[in-house]
Amino acid sequence: MNYNYRYRLRPSDVIEEQLAWTVDTCRQVYNHFLHRLNRADDMSAYSEQKLLPSLKKWWNDLKQVHSKVLQKVVQRLYDNLSTLRGRKENGYRVGTLKWKAPGEYRSFTYSQSGFKLKNTGGRTRLWLSKLGEIPLTFHRDLPDDAEIKTVTVKQEPTGKWYAILGVETPDDPPAKPETPDRCVGIDVGILKYAHDTDGTVVKSLDLSDERERLERAQRDLSRKQHGSANWEKQRRVMAERHADLKHKRRDFLHKLSNYYATEYDFVAVENLDTKGLVELPGNSRNRAGAAWGTFLSLLEYKCEREGTHFVAVNPRGTTKECASCGVSTEKPLWVREQSCPACGFEADRDANAAWNILSRGLEDVGVGYSESAPVETALPVDTSVSAKRVVETGSSTLKREPSGER
Repeated sequence: MNYNYRYRLRPSDVIEEQLAWTVDTCRQVYNHFLHRLNRADDMSAYSEQKLLPSLKKWWNDLKQVHSKVLQKVVQRLYDNLSTLRGRKENGYRVGTLKWKAPGEYRSFTYSQSGFKLKNTGGRTRLWLSKLGEIPLTFHRDLPDDAEIKTVTVKQEPTGKWYAILGVETPDDPPAKPETPDRCVGIDVGILKYAHDTDGTVVKSLDLSDERERLERAQRDLSRKQHGSANWEKQRRVMAERHADLKHKRRDFLHKLSNYYATEYDFVAVENLDTKGLVELPGNSRNRAGAAWGTFLSLLEYKCEREGTHFVAVNPRGTTKECASCGVSTEKPLWVREQSCPACGFEADRDANAAWNILSRGLEDVGVGYSESAPVETALPVDTSVSAKRVVETGSSTLKREPSGER
């Protein structure tokens, strides 16, 4: 299996200048081959990579960059081109590849060679060809028998440098059980981020303080003269506020998705059109901030890693249909209770949707589902868990019932 591990780099001032110079040189190489691509047809990444040795004869700076790094720059250009063509074939309106301006190109990648992890003086360091040894915060170990395949060095808008290690392990993921024992359906929302069929309710993350600090930083930046030293200083502050918001949200989503992937054998969720939902009028900011697409992608790959069945079902009608008899009933968004006029079944709106999601998921993979289960056993009492507790202490809090939050 393949994994990515991200570590914070701690370069010296000299090494940091070299890193920034390498990034900018790679940007210029990218633009050079983009210029060639725009002027000729029938070119490929392989044929262009073969031109790099001759290019070094008159572009002397390229001798200070590892050969694999330059090859990955060319490959990156043609990967972007392939993505653009794929979107066009799928009916999207696309433009053309643009030149990269300074600040728009922030990373470079070593592949197969030119890197090594070293332990010097009791501290882990990353050795990179043409650059030297760089200390890093090695906050977690790599998996046993893992082999590092790629190293990507990236500078965030905050100015901090990170190394993303792409590792490969010889072990295959665990086999998925033929008859799942613990099954769960998850309905996602805004006020209640997740409501599952076991009755667990996770409230949405409160990021109001982080958003307020970000808006304050944006207002301060607007008062600075663009390009001045004070403007650049405030831009870094604003980037830090963006990073705080992003890191707190992703920490929450990682812990929540890890909980469902490890605690269950079968997970069913809605296959949401997140882009379309954000484009709907009204409340689009909260929909974008919920990051449902990120949650689903994290949940999917973690289920694959843990050997858990993952099914994304059609969300149409999951809220309207009765989980007991299947009769569809129209109800506005402000009605938070399911009350079926056909069978009299009453439940929380989100709990009803979660059971419909689970039922559809089980049908999609051909697993039987008993529709005659008693209502009182099908819908357990809700256990509400605040998002704050998930962020602070991890997924284990989902197994306990906190006081005062029911």
